[in-house]
Amino acid sequence: MVTAVLLAAVAGSIVYCILTIVAARDYLATKPVATVVEPISVLKPLHGAEDQLERNLRSFFTQRYPAFEILFAVRYADDPAAAVVAKLQAEYPGVPTRLIVTGEPPYPNAKVYSLDLMKSAAQHELLVMSDSDIRVTPDMLWTTVAEFDDPRVGVTTCPYRAVPGLGIWSKLEALGMNTQFLGGVLVARMLEGMKFALGPTIAARKSVLDEMGGFDRLKDYLAEDFVMGKFAAELGHRVLLSSYVIEHHIGSQDFASNIEHRLRWARSTRCSRPAGYIGELFTMPLPLALLLWLWSPQLWLVAALAVAVRAFSALACAGWVLDDELTARNWWLLPVQDVLAFAIWIAGFFGNHIAWRGRRYLLQPDGRFSLD
Repeated sequence: MVTAVLLAAVAGSIVYCILTIVAARDYLATKPVATVVEPISVLKPLHGAEDQLERNLRSFFTQRYPAFEILFAVRYADDPAAAVVAKLQAEYPGVPTRLIVTGEPPYPNAKVYSLDLMKSAAQHELLVMSDSDIRVTPDMLWTTVAEFDDPRVGVTTCPYRAVPGLGIWSKLEALGMNTQFLGGVLVARMLEGMKFALGPTIAARKSVLDEMGGFDRLKDYLAEDFVMGKFAAELGHRVLLSSYVIEHHIGSQDFASNIEHRLRWARSTRCSRPAGYIGELFTMPLPLALLLWLWSPQLWLVAALAVAVRAFSALACAGWVLDDELTARNWWLLPVQDVLAFAIWIAGFFGNHIAWRGRRYLLQPDGRFSLD
């Protein structure tokens, strides 16, 4: 019985890996070209002086797009991020910018509160909401406006190439993002279309956000990015996985902090989409192949096939789509990352509490959260 279950799981993971390869090719087939210039408001919620914050923010000041503004939000005026913004404002006086001091957020999700205030202050209909740890090239906004040439598009969301800090745990997490996580996004896009969004960078029209109930409807969700795309799709708007790949600089963390962070998102995913979370089992062929080989050594050829297709799918995601040098240099760490991800996935089934920025929260079954 155990052999049959493991064999079925490994077979499913092999099929999944093949789907990621096909999905990667499908994603690469579309590259829109801008035909109009539409003004854009870039919204950047900030919190503290993160690693390489100045370089990340500078990449938005240096956009070659002719019509955009940047709005920043900090909780307190003495936040170290405010000084970084002031320096860049002085360096780029021609870029329209504004810094908003939000005060203590009345929403459980502080990021959503910052976005709400910036949305109200934004001058333009088209919004690009981007985290502080994102870095882009000067043509990013041109790609964004090109994708909104299609009037059916209400939300776009950028895939990302994770760039780690100096620590090994950060490097392992980045490898997982650039191979396993991206593969799941690409397969979902191919099989059922985008019915979710990815947090680091999302573009949306104000009218679409208003139609779904505004940020007030999102304020109680930890994974506000996921439900933003979900609500837009339910309203009949097209959610597009952007052809533009951003850089997501995830910084360095020690082991305990990294596991706490990854477990928080595992539990959040379990609550936001429980069926999808269970299905993540098939995205982990290496641990499954290892278990099958240990339990039934005579099935080593099946296990070897799973390892091979995992390698090929990693190449498709990290190589073809992301052009990721990290995975090319550190491919030998993928088995370590995959085993660690499997352990975190199992742990994610247990517990409904998370820790986030020094506070403890209780997750609800529908993905909402509140202070514990």
